[in-house]
Amino acid sequence: MNTKNLSFILNDVEINTKVNPSLPLLDYIRKEKRLTGTKEVCKEGDCGACAVLFGEVIDDELKYKTITSCIYPIGNCNGKHIVTIEGINKQELLLHQKAFVDENASQCGFCTPGFIMSFTCYLLNNQNYNLDDAINSIAGNICRCTGYHSIERAMNTVIKELQAKKEFDKIDYLIKQNIIPEYFKEIKRRLTNLSIPKESMPDKSAIFIGGGSDLFVQKPDDLLEEEVYLITERKINYISESNGIIKIGSGTNFEEIKQSELLNKYFPSIKKNSDLIASLPVRNAATVGGNLSNASPIGDITIILLAVYANLTLSDGEKERNLPLREFYLDYKKLNKQKIEFIKEVSFHIPQKIFYFSFEKVSKRTYLDIASVNSAMLIEVDDNKIISASISAGGVAPIPKLLVQTNDYLKGKEISIDTIDKALQITQSEISPISDVRGSAEYKRLLLNQLIKSHFLKLFPKYIFENELV
Repeated sequence: MNTKNLSFILNDVEINTKVNPSLPLLDYIRKEKRLTGTKEVCKEGDCGACAVLFGEVIDDELKYKTITSCIYPIGNCNGKHIVTIEGINKQELLLHQKAFVDENASQCGFCTPGFIMSFTCYLLNNQNYNLDDAINSIAGNICRCTGYHSIERAMNTVIKELQAKKEFDKIDYLIKQNIIPEYFKEIKRRLTNLSIPKESMPDKSAIFIGGGSDLFVQKPDDLLEEEVYLITERKINYISESNGIIKIGSGTNFEEIKQSELLNKYFPSIKKNSDLIASLPVRNAATVGGNLSNASPIGDITIILLAVYANLTLSDGEKERNLPLREFYLDYKKLNKQKIEFIKEVSFHIPQKIFYFSFEKVSKRTYLDIASVNSAMLIEVDDNKIISASISAGGVAPIPKLLVQTNDYLKGKEISIDTIDKALQITQSEISPISDVRGSAEYKRLLLNQLIKSHFLKLFPKYIFENELV
C-alpha cells in the first residue's frame, strides 16, 4: 500500500504518522482519532458538516482557511495545523457557541460544528466584520432545520460584540474574546519547527492530486490503491506578471484567483464570477491545474482560461513543454498529456488594445452548482469595431470548446444586432450538445445563444439593447 510519513498538528497535538496520503482527512479525524464532532454527510464537499480549519505559515504569517475534510487528502496536511470542533472547544461555551444557543441557531445540531468552524475562520481572517461577509463565509454550510435566520442573528450578535473591541494581535485578541483557545498562540512557532520530509517525483503510474475536490468525489476508493503525487508539495501556487504575460501556478486555488489583486486589476469581474463557481471551502482546495486536467466539458476555470488564449507548461519533473490550452483537449476526458506529466503553469498575454471580459453561467442553482452551459468572452474593440473576439463555451461539446469559427467571423465586424445574429448561426454549427440530467440538447443550444447575447448586452449597452435581443 502507498504510504507516506506525515508531520502536522491536529488541534493541540503534534502528529507524526505513516499513512496513505490519499486517505480523506475526515476518515483520519473520525476513524483514527475518534474526533467525531466533525460530521460525515454528503462526502462530496457540498454540505459543510465536515468543515475544519487548515492553518499554514505563509510569508512568516499564520493563515487559516476552511476546507471540506471529506474530500481532502491527508497528504496535503503535511506541515499544517488542522483544527476540528474539539480543537476550539473549552469547558465553557465560546462566545459564538453561546450566541448560537441563545438564538436557537442549532436544532438537531448535526451541521452546527461545521457552521462554527466556518464562522471561526471568518473571525480569524478579517479585521472589519460585517454580516454580509460573514454570511458569505458560511455559504458552503447547509442546515435543514433552522431556516438560517437564527444563524444569521447569532453571527450578527457576535459581530456587534467584536466590532467595538479592536486590538493589533488578532490571535491574542480572539483568545481574549473567547473565540479560540490559548494554545493558538504557539501554533506559528510549532509549525515552523516541524520537520517536513520532501517528496520526490513519482514513477510513471502515479496519479497527480491537487486539492482533490473532484477526484475524491469521483473515485476515492481507487485513489487509496494507487500511487499518488501531491502537487502541493511543489509550491506552485502563485500569480505573477512579467513583460505583459500573466503566469498562474497550477497549484493556485480558486480562492487565490478570486482574491488576486493582479487578476482583479485586469478582470474586475473575477470576484463576482468566482462566487458562481463553488463554495468557499471548495475554492480553498480546488486548483487551477486540477480543473484543467479534470477535462470536464463544463469546467468553469477552464472556460475562462480558454477565452484568454491561455498556454500550458507541462512538466515530467525534468523536461518541460508548452502548448496552447485549446490543443490540450483531444476528446471527452482525453488529454494531450503523458501520464507522467503534470500542468506546471498557465500563462496568457494581457491584450494590448482596449478589451472587455465577460463570464456567464446557467445552472439549476445560481450558486455552488455545476453549469448546464457556461461561456466566457474576451473582446478587443476600437470604438464599436471588433479588433478580435475570443468566445468559449462549456456543456455544448465533448470538450471545453473554443468557438474558433465564430471568433473568426466577428473579427473586424461592427458591434450590432445583425452581427450577433449571424455569429450565432455559425456558433450553432460549431457545437454538438447532448441531452443529459442538466438539460436537453435543444435547451443547451438555446442557452448558449442567450449567454453570448448576454456578453454583448452586458459589455456594450451603448450599442445593444435588450428589447432587440428577444
